[in-house]
Amino acid sequence: MKKILKTLLLLLVFFLSSPLLFNPAWAGFFKFDKTTVSVANGGTFQIAVTVDPGSDSLNSVDAYVTFDSTVLKATAVTAGSLFPTVSHDESTTGKVYIAGMVNDPASSISSAGTLATITFQGLKDGSATLAFDCNTSKIIKNDINASNVLVCSQNNSAAVTVGSGGGGSSSPPSELPQSGVFDNVVKLVVPGMFLLLVGGIFRLLL
Repeated sequence: MKKILKTLLLLLVFFLSSPLLFNPAWAGFFKFDKTTVSVANGGTFQIAVTVDPGSDSLNSVDAYVTFDSTVLKATAVTAGSLFPTVSHDESTTGKVYIAGMVNDPASSISSAGTLATITFQGLKDGSATLAFDCNTSKIIKNDINASNVLVCSQNNSAAVTVGSGGGGSSSPPSELPQSGVFDNVVKLVVPGMFLLLVGGIFRLLL
């Protein structure tokens, strides 16, 4: 009986120590190339939107960048080199939309790079935050389900100061839902279950 229990214990240790459980596949996310910016009132600055596919291959992305339209104005968007086709729309108040896509699914994107560069103008002294809206932003994997593999918790934001600052600090519209929460729960729960099982088996052995 003790031999069987020892064998089961070894199997549990081997299975629960598997990298597949403790190091899940790294999915995609968006980032700005800088996290802080200072600009004069009336001046302009550029900030790049980058895409990291993690361990996936991508067919397309939709990035929605939000900002305080009373402090900043998006004046231009220049396509990056990551995707062969890039479209954009900066006409919506307080939001810039950028889409990137491959021309042929067989030539999917599997490396990190710049989706586009946005030019902003400071409208008045104050502070603003550039962020990615995860309600609408997507990173689409090259699979038959067109899976959205965006992990919002990996996205960053950028704090912008115009002139002397002042006028209070402007945060993103609201805290946005983040994907990848289940993965984080699994990382915490699985080791706990493992310890409970090991403890129970040792009690039986003793």
